[in-house]
Amino acid sequence: MAPASDPQRWDIFCTVVDNYGDIGVCWRLARQLAAEHGCQVRLWVDDLGAFARLCPEIDPGRTQQSCAGVDIQRWQQPFPDVGDPADVVVEAFACELPQNYVAAMARRQPAPRWINLEYLSAEAWVADCHGLPSPHPQLPLVKHFYIPGFDEKSAGLLRERDLLARHAAFDAAAWWQARGGVPAVGQLTVSLFAYENRSLAALLEGWRAGRPLLCMATDSRVLASLADALGEKLAPGDTRRDGSFELRVLPFMRQEAYDDLLAACDLNFVRGEDSLVRAIWAGKPFVWHIYPQDDDAHRVKLDAFLDRYCAGLSAAAEQSLRDFWHAWNAETASPAQWEALVAHLAELAGHTRRWRDRLAQLPDLAATLVDFCRSA
Repeated sequence: MAPASDPQRWDIFCTVVDNYGDIGVCWRLARQLAAEHGCQVRLWVDDLGAFARLCPEIDPGRTQQSCAGVDIQRWQQPFPDVGDPADVVVEAFACELPQNYVAAMARRQPAPRWINLEYLSAEAWVADCHGLPSPHPQLPLVKHFYIPGFDEKSAGLLRERDLLARHAAFDAAAWWQARGGVPAVGQLTVSLFAYENRSLAALLEGWRAGRPLLCMATDSRVLASLADALGEKLAPGDTRRDGSFELRVLPFMRQEAYDDLLAACDLNFVRGEDSLVRAIWAGKPFVWHIYPQDDDAHRVKLDAFLDRYCAGLSAAAEQSLRDFWHAWNAETASPAQWEALVAHLAELAGHTRRWRDRLAQLPDLAATLVDFCRSA
C-alpha cells in the first residue's frame, strides 16, 4: 500500500443498471474520499448519460474528465491498459472488474486492497459477513466484502462531515419561496420519489378530500403513475390543484438539491438505497419503496429495516407505519391506511430525529473504508 504520507489512490468501478442508485452511491463516496480523506480517486462509470442527470457538469461525450476533485473515466470495452492499478480497488455492487485490470492487480506488489462494496442491508447476517475475505481462486488476490448497515457491525452509512450541520442551518422558508411559494398554514408537504406505483390512484382520492396536502413530485419513474392517476400528462414545471390536493412537478435533481427537498418537506417518499439514506439524515418521516425483486427477497429486507426503524414507537404508530409501507410496496395503499399513518406523524417525526441522531454517532461509510484500507 502507499505510505500514509502519500495520497492513497482509489479506483471505483460502477455499472449503471436501470436506476440511479448505483452511480448515486459511488459518486457520493468518490467525492467524500477526495474532499475529506485526501484520496486520489478515479471513478469508472459505464453510463455517463445517467451520471450527468445527477451531476450536470458531467459531459457524457467525453472519455475522461474531472469534477469535484475526482477523475471521471468512461468504462468502455475493450478496457484500456491503465498501467499501475490503484492502492484500493472498489468493485461496487457486484459489478465485474475487467479481466486485464484484475491481471494487473495480481502483478502489483504489494497487491491492492480489493473491496466488494455490497448493497445496504439491515438484516442480521450482515454482522457475520461484513469484512470477510474472499481469496481469488487462481490469483494472489483477496477481496473483502464491505456491507453498509445500521450498527457498529457493518460498514455504516455514507454521511459527509458537514451534512447534519447543513440540515440544521437549512432555510426552509427561503427554499419554498423560490419554488412556487411557502405552503399554507396546516398544509402537509410531501416529496414523491418512487418507482411506478398503481396505488397512487387510490391515494389521490384521499388527498383530494383530506387535509390540505402539497405534493412535490420529482421527474422520475413515479411521474408516469401520477399522470395515469390524474388522467393527464405531466412534465417538470407543471402545477395542479384539485380539492385539498396541490401538485408541483420538479425537474430531475442533482444530489445536493435533492437533500434540500428532503429537508423542506414534512414527509418523504423515497426509493432504492441512496435516497433512503439521505431521507434518514434529513430526519423527517419517510416511506420507503424498496427495489422490487422477482423472488420477493425485498420483503425480507424491508421487514428487517422496519424492525430497526420501528424500535421505540408506540404500538399504534408502529402498526400504522408497517401497514402503509407494506401496502405501498405491494401497490395497494389506501386512503384509510394513509390517514392512519398521518395521524401519528408528530410521533414519527420525533422518533425519526432521535433515530437519525443515534445513527450519526457511528462512523460513516467512507471513514470506515479508509481506516480499513490504511490498516493493511
